[in-house]
Amino acid sequence: MKRAIRTLFAAVLAASAAVSCGSSLEIGELRPSLSGNAVEIPAQEVCFGWMLNASEPGTRQTAYEIRVSGNPGLSGHSDVWNSGKVLSGESRAVPYGGEPLQDGRTYWWTVRVWDAADRPSAWSAPERFSTALDPSEWEARWIGAIRRAEARLPEGNDYHTWGMSPEKAALWEQVDTLAKRSIMLRREFRAARPVAEAVVRICGLGHYDLRVNGREVDTTVFKPLWSEYGKTVYYNAFDLTDLLSEGPNALGVVLGNGMYNVCGGRYVKFRHSDGPPTLCMQLDITYTDGSRERILSDTSWRYALSPVTFNCIFGGEDYDARLEQPGWDLPGFDDAAWCDVVEQEPPKGTLTPQTAPAIAVCERCGVKEHRKTGPQRHLFDMGQNLSGFPTLKVRGRAGQKVRLVPAEQLSEDSLTVRQATSGSPCWFEYTLRGDSVEEWTPQFAFYGYRYLEAEGVDYLTAGSGGEVPVILDLQSDFVHASAPATGRFECSNALFNRIWFIIDKAMRSNMHAVFTDCPHREKLGWLEETHLNGPGLLFNYDLRGVLPKVMRDIADSQRPDGLIPDIAPEYVVFREGFVDSPEWGSAGAILPWMYYEWYGDDSLIREYYPVMRRYADYLAGRADNYILSYGLGDWCDYGPLPAGHSQNTPVEITATGHFYLVADCTARAAALVGDKAGAERYAVLARNIAGAFNTRLFTPETAQYGNGSQCSNAIPLFLGIVPAEYRQAVAGNLARAVDEKGGKLSTGDIGNRYLFQALARCGMNDRVYRMHNHGGVPGYGFQVAAGVTTLTEQWDPRLGLSWNHFMMGQIVEWFYNSLAGIRPDPENPGFRHFFVEPAVVGDLEWVECSYRSIYGLIESCWKLDGDRFRIRVRVPVNTTATLVMPFGDPEPRLLTSGVHEFEVPVPEDRRL
Repeated sequence: MKRAIRTLFAAVLAASAAVSCGSSLEIGELRPSLSGNAVEIPAQEVCFGWMLNASEPGTRQTAYEIRVSGNPGLSGHSDVWNSGKVLSGESRAVPYGGEPLQDGRTYWWTVRVWDAADRPSAWSAPERFSTALDPSEWEARWIGAIRRAEARLPEGNDYHTWGMSPEKAALWEQVDTLAKRSIMLRREFRAARPVAEAVVRICGLGHYDLRVNGREVDTTVFKPLWSEYGKTVYYNAFDLTDLLSEGPNALGVVLGNGMYNVCGGRYVKFRHSDGPPTLCMQLDITYTDGSRERILSDTSWRYALSPVTFNCIFGGEDYDARLEQPGWDLPGFDDAAWCDVVEQEPPKGTLTPQTAPAIAVCERCGVKEHRKTGPQRHLFDMGQNLSGFPTLKVRGRAGQKVRLVPAEQLSEDSLTVRQATSGSPCWFEYTLRGDSVEEWTPQFAFYGYRYLEAEGVDYLTAGSGGEVPVILDLQSDFVHASAPATGRFECSNALFNRIWFIIDKAMRSNMHAVFTDCPHREKLGWLEETHLNGPGLLFNYDLRGVLPKVMRDIADSQRPDGLIPDIAPEYVVFREGFVDSPEWGSAGAILPWMYYEWYGDDSLIREYYPVMRRYADYLAGRADNYILSYGLGDWCDYGPLPAGHSQNTPVEITATGHFYLVADCTARAAALVGDKAGAERYAVLARNIAGAFNTRLFTPETAQYGNGSQCSNAIPLFLGIVPAEYRQAVAGNLARAVDEKGGKLSTGDIGNRYLFQALARCGMNDRVYRMHNHGGVPGYGFQVAAGVTTLTEQWDPRLGLSWNHFMMGQIVEWFYNSLAGIRPDPENPGFRHFFVEPAVVGDLEWVECSYRSIYGLIESCWKLDGDRFRIRVRVPVNTTATLVMPFGDPEPRLLTSGVHEFEVPVPEDRRL
């Protein structure tokens, strides 16, 4: 019914528009919120944005009209808000301007625009959005199988394995079976009349799977997203209209532990619990006669143990198909043997709609190579290291088991998997029910792996019912946040293309509820990766929904004294040195400005200015005359010692440099929000830090910072705090520091970005090219030559540790903003205006690059064609670009929307 109304409405709009428009503009993608296509949006945060397509070059929007309705059939009018014709070229973050929207309601909106000739476009098809419930409107109860006291779970959430007392370890050993088992919960109800609309809001902690009348509601996984559960708890909303019917209906929920309840049993990085698995659910039904009914989670529900006999976010999952109860999620199922649920203590955090993209199976990899390594022993190479879990298709007898052990590395004999550097033991185990072909996918655990090892099985063997089960098919499900891809880079250098590939795969592998350091051993949100790799991440993926979630994690984890810990959420408090490092905590001040630069949205700056201010004050309190002398420094830089704490660069350089960044970001934030006193105070702080940096860490006689390492000179160059009269000399010293290493780098996790960008900004892109166009150590090329399929934790993967880290991936930023030349303009954020200034370096013959901005597709594609340099630039509607050609072409070109092509002669000494 609803779909028919929507289709009819779209047809009416299209017909009316066809009569009235003739515009050169066409409405593309619609977004009812800044954070993306969220299912539910807090009513006060509703705003509208759209992309435009143009049939004529140079076209721009001059006006818009928005209509909002509480009815999908708004045709020619609006019953909630009509903006009228607004003379404006704005096409993003247009605020709702009508009467206050009601909480927990569904609305539809549509927009049209006028072009420069004052011709209206067609109306867009109506787009739906829903407003979130106010926390006070939740009537549902938190329910489950046991209360915290019955589960004997320790209070608090600081239970890591380092230095655990025997008493505490013994306490964990007493944890009830239910703390590791998964449970199923169900409830039946009758829909008294035909259903017009049904919306469910649900939070199942740690994770849940919701089923209605025997059907899976949603295919995403690991719902809801992890959070600092003492501050924030996310819920999801789903439209169940098409799943419910008049008469009997059944709701079924399976609960798993997730990060909410890490109780161990196999490998764990730490032990942590906010309570036993728990459910809170509210189903609002509107009938066709206008009456309403609300179905809640309460003590009328029943539960039973599920076939998931073990689940741990770190250690894996076991499933016994013999324990399945067919029809448990259908009406009429006999649940007399099930148990009554108990009402549980709710988590302390506020129920909040999840606006960040869900975690989903985004790709699937089959077996690329199979080896039989012994009697009934098999090793499967899935061809790609990834974060995820296997999907198994098997045949055998009831009670037979298939255990799959995942790993990203092999042992020295290449016959068995090796988990020593990724967390051991972890496995996925399936017990067969024994009827025909069986298929299984884990629900509540994932791991980082390329290889799967199975013992006690056969593979693709004819027949069935033998002594061992037979694996008929095996797939690896690549699981990560479903943020849309926005960037593409390719060039004539095959090595660079492969570097981009392995970094991108590592980015995806670690883009989950948090940006994890690795998808196996830790799964923690180490914060330095978010800002040091921020530009590369922002070019590659739409993070409008992701970064606000990261900032909320940071704010929720900030301590009363202002400290932003190195990880957020701070599920575990590590030993000294891994808690308070300015290069990590500074993400809380830097990320809101990156978000603003990429999306033109200052909401994170405004919301989290108090977080910046408290952190800047905290660092000021720890400084000695504006110098910070603690932290991890340039983590995992390359040198003679094992990777870890900085060995090439004084920690004062990196710590104080980031102190300056925090102060500068805070000063600018204060000015933006109108805090004049704060703007002056933090600007003075930033100037004093810069002055102390130059007084205590700079030697004018040699024009060297620190000990003259690459990182030492790159950071002040990048920050712009080198005195003008010394800038050229310091840049020369940086170049010599690279040359003295044979053209290779000596930086690590912290210094990479500053090294690459300082060289590029000082006109030394040729050096950056040579630094990466080789197959030796240190460098990305060595990893490519070693055959890894994701970026590794160390420059030399042979030295161990994780083979799926994106922390060293800062070169992606250089691919986009130097080789392709696409750079945002800080003065016109959101790519409303941007620069295209490609660097033609080394033996590159061509580059093809694109970025889908909030206004539309940007392209920079160039090639050397004999004695000519040719470039094609695409500029979206409502934006402009400044093109700076290479080879000293003196005239920057201001480009309006459309596709533009230019060429200039290539000097003889630069021709291929």
